[in-house]
Amino acid sequence: MKSTLLRQTLAGLRLLLVATVALGVAYPLAIWGISRIPALQANAEGSQVVVDGRVVGSSRIGIDPVPADPARDPYFHTRPSASAEGPLGPGDPSTTGGSNHGGANEELLAAVQERRAAIAAREGVAPERVPADAVTASASGVDPDISPAYADLQAPRVARVTGLPLDQVRRLIAESTTGGVISERVVNVTTLNVAVHQAR
Repeated sequence: MKSTLLRQTLAGLRLLLVATVALGVAYPLAIWGISRIPALQANAEGSQVVVDGRVVGSSRIGIDPVPADPARDPYFHTRPSASAEGPLGPGDPSTTGGSNHGGANEELLAAVQERRAAIAAREGVAPERVPADAVTASASGVDPDISPAYADLQAPRVARVTGLPLDQVRRLIAESTTGGVISERVVNVTTLNVAVHQAR
């Protein structure tokens, strides 16, 4: 009886030791090693955007900028967030998520109309020119990407407020645009705003 109990205890201890080494040491070290591969390292570190040696954000997270003076708003805006208190935000990144409202929900339809009117007024255009992604919240609430149409809509305001030539602002938009043949073309607002700030 004692020998059986001793054998089982030793077998259990050996299994614990092997599992600890394999799952607690070897596996984490292997994953860490893979994350150091140059092509994967930026994603593993959070896709950080670094300016002058300082991390200013992540290219995977879109935080809508709040201008000090709304009448002189120098930056591009992301899609609205369902966690925002007002129609356009900013959203709260600590409580990300969508509204889960269906397309026929009256509250959602009212929010879309309110956003459309606010964006049209901000950009000085007719409400019909405001693209769909400008008025519909993303599933996460921190989507950094907008459509080229929404970026182009904002370009004249950004050029006017920053003093940059409109052609230069459009060139910065093009440099922050990815996608194409297989995936949808999108503009990364985080990297675009950093580029606008550096060009000023």
